[in-house]
Amino acid sequence: MGLGHEIGFGAPCLKCKEKCEGFELHYWRKICRNCKCGQEEHDIPSSNEDDRKVGKLFEDTKYTSLIAKLKSDGNPMYKRNVMILTSPVPAKNISIDTVTYEWAPPVQNQTLARQYMQMLPREKQPVAGSEGAQYRKKQLAKQLPAHDQDPSKCHELSPNEVKHMEQFVKKYKKEALGVGDVKLPGEVGVGAPDENKLKNGGGRGTSSAVGTMEKSPKKASQYSCYHCKLNMREGDPAVYAERAGYDKLWHPGCFVCCTCRELLVDMIYFWKNGNLYCGRHYCDSERPRCAGCDELIFSNEYTLAEGQNWHLKHFCCFDCDCVLAGITYIMVNDKPVCKSCYMKSHAAVCQGCHNAIDPEVQRVTYNNFNWHATRECFLCSCCSKCLIGQKFISMEGMLFCSVECKEKMMS
Repeated sequence: MGLGHEIGFGAPCLKCKEKCEGFELHYWRKICRNCKCGQEEHDIPSSNEDDRKVGKLFEDTKYTSLIAKLKSDGNPMYKRNVMILTSPVPAKNISIDTVTYEWAPPVQNQTLARQYMQMLPREKQPVAGSEGAQYRKKQLAKQLPAHDQDPSKCHELSPNEVKHMEQFVKKYKKEALGVGDVKLPGEVGVGAPDENKLKNGGGRGTSSAVGTMEKSPKKASQYSCYHCKLNMREGDPAVYAERAGYDKLWHPGCFVCCTCRELLVDMIYFWKNGNLYCGRHYCDSERPRCAGCDELIFSNEYTLAEGQNWHLKHFCCFDCDCVLAGITYIMVNDKPVCKSCYMKSHAAVCQGCHNAIDPEVQRVTYNNFNWHATRECFLCSCCSKCLIGQKFISMEGMLFCSVECKEKMMS
């Protein structure tokens, strides 16, 4: 099964800059082999992959109006709503200023969609070529990883694991997946969601409200946001989530995952126990996730180490990929590293002998400098007196037993 290694090959890393030779996907981790950053940290040119991924997510759900089948291969493609706004710019020769939003709420009223966008933080508005467009792209990768829904994007699943994953995906599409609906407060009924209708995929599109669809006599200011509890303002749009029931509504900027607190990308949410989740954190609440490959675990056997879950085959050194079962390892930035790689790339260097310090031996650390805790290394730089258990003076990595020795060395 392919993990899509050709996608984005050679793309520069936005985080590491010139330190990264270009994106090269690790053969089973979801990171770059060169800089260890995720795919979302690289400037990978836009392609149809994200639209294919979201299209597959909406397949066999009530949101089929948001996808189209490709004639070439029959695969579903996400028909995201792109909004282009134009306004004349005063000039000698009148020109047109155009703003393109790479995604906008799928509503017929463009004024409502425009208001929705203006209520988002500017740095999160998906205007083409902007910081907001990059933010959306990054959140698509983080919140809706392809390997959470498509077995073909996973590393060497057994037939039984594929079966369990397909059942899991079918279940969350039926019970939790939804797309937010933008409306003015009071334009929808307030009935609780009809669970049978939702589970059976009743209705099409994103605006099939459950309950009585009569306009409420209440003013917008009488509605409060489910997230921040503040009142809505007259004329401002709200976001509704059908699975939550139309008695709940959110400010556009408050429609966030309860775990990562990020805006739910393209208003795609998962509803569970009174909370909104992004795809990643909903799945994390249901299944263990391997800290090595980032995939959900569907096998009966896996290991728990350092407070994280791992496929047995993926509890490996972060540097050389050797399996760590039964051997010494050291955690470096929350990643396990074998002793050999630790000594080679991560160990502290002794100021006395200038050799790497074994993680299993005692050392002394002072002002970001390190020494072996031995008579041969932790000693006065002038008279070589052992300083273990003694008072000392430190200056630029050198140690002195007295002011006299320091002055003598400095002169």
